[in-house]
Amino acid sequence: MPHLEISDLITVTDPLSGARLPVRRGDVVRRLDEAGDPRAARIVAGLPAGPDDVLDPLAVDRLMIGVHTELQRLSEELRVGERLVDVLDPLFEAIREIAGRRGRFRLVDIGSGLGYLVRWLASTGALGPNVELIGVDLDAALVAEADRLARAEGLDCRFVHGNAFDLPEVATVYVSTGVLHHFRGPALAEFFEAQADSQALAFCHFDIAATRLAPVGAWMFHRARMRHPLGRHDGVASARRAHSDETLLRAATVPGIRPLLYEPRGLSNPFCTTLRPVLGIRPYLEDPLRQAMGRASRRLVGAEQLTRGGPPGHDPAAWSATAGTGAAR
Repeated sequence: MPHLEISDLITVTDPLSGARLPVRRGDVVRRLDEAGDPRAARIVAGLPAGPDDVLDPLAVDRLMIGVHTELQRLSEELRVGERLVDVLDPLFEAIREIAGRRGRFRLVDIGSGLGYLVRWLASTGALGPNVELIGVDLDAALVAEADRLARAEGLDCRFVHGNAFDLPEVATVYVSTGVLHHFRGPALAEFFEAQADSQALAFCHFDIAATRLAPVGAWMFHRARMRHPLGRHDGVASARRAHSDETLLRAATVPGIRPLLYEPRGLSNPFCTTLRPVLGIRPYLEDPLRQAMGRASRRLVGAEQLTRGGPPGHDPAAWSATAGTGAAR
């Protein structure tokens, strides 16, 4: 049975309406006990609930905002914004090359939480003035807090409560950080298929690299930086649920999309690579993207290259040494 994250169990929304659904504390405790995770069950048993055993929604909202605030500090320390721009900047350069430099483009962050990525991009202007920034999340409390923070910081971005694929506006690029491991089995391929069926030109999803060191690193980081036991637990569970490179590329192989992985596990330094993205681009964007990335394009591989151990003609030792410095180009 896969490791369960407490946050997935205590906040449940209707997939169609987006309405918050009541969650009984005892049901969650029982499910965690059945999954063989008594520590997580004890954490949930200590959460406030009403006489009907339904978890207090306001207390859960406060807890989730607190945990995500601590996650933002981790993102800052791991320089997640810079890592994404290392890939997103040449991606938008390639899109501008094809679509025209005066066009208006739209980046949609799926599962944006407190909106750290969108707010960081807005504050730095890293992608240029002609990229509209939108964060979307199914958790209304997180969206409201993200919107409050953006207004307080005077940022040109917005946040929407709902399904990212139901927006009236057309996305140019879909992105996410730390979302992919939440999709299990067929749902992962369906997630990529939904983006391929849209009018988007590309997607770029960062998630935890599935290395043997990932759970240990997650335990160290979250133990040092997360105060609430829920955040510490879910951080390690996320690392244990991370998808392998092969799983991601297989799921992202959908009609109309060229799937690529940046810094695959076997060709990077496990001590440095914590997050890495899987990209999906319209096939005609591959050459412009590689040109925009320059030498860093050697770290960008497809499934056919991954099975051979890396880009054609590469020296595994030398390539690993250059690619293992994290996401820096």
